[in-house]
Amino acid sequence: MKGERIVELLETDYPIIQAGMAGGVTTPELVAAVSEAGGFGTIGAGYMEAEAMKDSIREVKKHTEKPFGVNLFVPGHPSSSLEEEEKAMRALHPFREELGMEAAVNPDIPSVFGEQIEGILAEKVPVVSFTFGIPPEEVIRSLKQSGIKVIGTATTVEEAVLNEEAGMDAIVAQGAEAGGHRGTFHASFEKGMIGLMSLIPQITDHVSIPVIAAGGIMDKRGIAASFALGAEGVQLGTAFVTSKESGAKRVHKGAILEATEADTVVTDVFSGKPARGIENRFIREMDGRTILEYPLQNALTKPIRKEAGRLQKTEFMSLWSGQSPRLSEDSAAADIIRKLSEYWKESL
Repeated sequence: MKGERIVELLETDYPIIQAGMAGGVTTPELVAAVSEAGGFGTIGAGYMEAEAMKDSIREVKKHTEKPFGVNLFVPGHPSSSLEEEEKAMRALHPFREELGMEAAVNPDIPSVFGEQIEGILAEKVPVVSFTFGIPPEEVIRSLKQSGIKVIGTATTVEEAVLNEEAGMDAIVAQGAEAGGHRGTFHASFEKGMIGLMSLIPQITDHVSIPVIAAGGIMDKRGIAASFALGAEGVQLGTAFVTSKESGAKRVHKGAILEATEADTVVTDVFSGKPARGIENRFIREMDGRTILEYPLQNALTKPIRKEAGRLQKTEFMSLWSGQSPRLSEDSAAADIIRKLSEYWKESL
């Protein structure tokens, strides 16, 4: 049966996963609704403090007894000089001024990854997925010893092999079409900009663990193509951003629903790490200016994005979206899973 290994691994009805999108999109209501409908919901905890993450986990448990997961960002080791930070803050000053904000201060990045892992172990989350790299060996070992399944992200065959060697139970193959942050960690992001149709069969030829396809998948055709190419599960992000339960701002949802396949670009101006979203004025005007490494740049732009969201000014927001926005719908999460599961059943 297509997707059998993913269904068994996740203990879910269908090999259909809701991506763990950070930044407030994956509300407990969304995650629970997806899992309750037979898919696999994921909390995007990349930016969360440990306590906030645990609160979200507990809230999901109130709404469903079905399995769900948490997605974490593997921390890097950014560095910047005081001069670079000051140049980056000066580059952002015109946007802050236009939004009526005070001048920026030097970014302060607390390390939360260790506390997040402790929180996941304490809350006995069934599955943890990782983006931006492979966590330390001791982290993977402690999770697996506690019976927690671990899933990695790969944008190249080499990254997929490294994930398998590290002990991952499955791999998300992230194609260039995917919205949000690129998961590339073993080379430049340009080397990881491989389309999903090319990526899946090459990864599945080189690893033995199940592969989950991600990037531009929105409907029956994406699912059918992914399984035909060797994937055993699919992960969708943009399809759920516009769902009723999504925590995305109304104007973000509207921007996706009105966008075309030619409207998205890959940019690092918001966070310091390449990510795909709908092009806007902030992206255009920040081109060529000083950008700090992730997560330093993310810390600097977060207040701007938050205020822009409050004021519903999409020209200053990070409007993450994949390359298939024309296929997005304003639907309840359960209806999306129901429709996708019917497509999957037809392919059996």
